Amino acid sequence: MGQVLTIVRHPVEDYDAWRAVYETVEPLRQEFGCTQKSVWQDPANPNDVTVLHFWPSLEQAQGFAGSPDLGAAMQQAGVAAPPRIEVVVEA
Repeated sequence: MGQVLTIVRHPVEDYDAWRAVYETVEPLRQEFGCTQKSVWQDPANPNDVTVLHFWPSLEQAQGFAGSPDLGAAMQQAGVAAPPRIEVVVEA
């Protein structure tokens, strides 16, 4: 299996506040081995955020996604609804 990509889309209450918290989670992403990240916004609604993270393995991606620290950060950041999460592996 190749690298793993997680695609997470969710609405946030305030993009700037969300982004500030997102940046503080960098050590947690590094702990689980995130190799690349990018953040995207819907051009019609900047509070509709999509986040791409690349991981060396499915286990690392799942570990990050299941981390209680991530859940706490998402709540603190003002995530307004449960995220839609897709996981794909490099073919």
